[in-house]
Amino acid sequence: MNPSELKEFLDEKVIQYNTTDFIDSDPVQIPHLFTRKEDIEIAGFLSATIAWGNRKMIIKNAHRMMDFMGNEPYDFVMSHTQYDLERLETFVHRTFNGQDFTFFIKSLKNIYQNHNGLESVYTKNQHLDNMQISISEFKKIFFEIPHQYRTQKHVSDPMNNSAAKRINMYLRWMVRQDNKGVDLGIWKNISPASLSCPLDVHSGNVARKLGLLSRKQNDGKALAELDLELRKLDLNDPVKYDFALFGLGVF
Repeated sequence: MNPSELKEFLDEKVIQYNTTDFIDSDPVQIPHLFTRKEDIEIAGFLSATIAWGNRKMIIKNAHRMMDFMGNEPYDFVMSHTQYDLERLETFVHRTFNGQDFTFFIKSLKNIYQNHNGLESVYTKNQHLDNMQISISEFKKIFFEIPHQYRTQKHVSDPMNNSAAKRINMYLRWMVRQDNKGVDLGIWKNISPASLSCPLDVHSGNVARKLGLLSRKQNDGKALAELDLELRKLDLNDPVKYDFALFGLGVF
C-alpha cells in the first residue's frame, strides 16, 4: 500500500474497532463503571497497571481490586484504615501482589494530598509531541514515599527505554475524547497530539507487517519510531490508530 492507501485502510479499522462493543472485552470497562472524576482515574490507573497476560483474567482481577475498595476507589484511597490495607494482602495478579497493591493505595493518597491528583502530576513536564518525560517524572513522584524496591517494576520509565505500554494506554483512556464511547476523555490539560501508542506484541506485530515499524523489540526506541509514522497519518490524534493496530492483532 502507498501512504494514502495505508491511511485509508487504518482509518477504516479505527472506525471498525473504536466502538462501544470494544469495551466488553477490554479493561477500559473498569473506569467506565464510575462517574466521579477521581474514581474514574484511580480505577483506570489500577486496571491499566495489571493489564498484562490473559485479558479475561485482567478484567476479573481489576473487578476484584474495585471490590476490595468497596467500589469507591477515591474514598478508599483517602480514608482507608490499617485494617483495610491488611485485607489487600490476599490480592495477586501475576507478579503484582497484595504488598504492591497496598503501596499503590498509599502512594495515590500522597499524590492526591500533596500533588493535586493524578492529572496534575501527568500534566507537568509534558511536551508537544510526547509524554515520555512526564511519565518518567510521574514515576519519581509515585515512589517518593517509602516503598519496597520490587514494586518499582510495576511502573514503567520511558527514560530506561521502556515502551511504557500500560501507562500510554491509561493516558489514552484519560485524554482522548472522540464521542465514540470507549476512551473517557476526562483530562482536559493534555493534548491527544502528545500521546503515544500502547505498544505491545499485538500492535507491534501488525505495525511491522504494515511497514510502520522496523525495530524488532517492543521498547522505547520502537515506540519513538512508531510515533513518527503515526503522526504522519494524524498529527492531532495519532494514538487513535491503537484501535486499528491492536484490533487487527487481537480480533
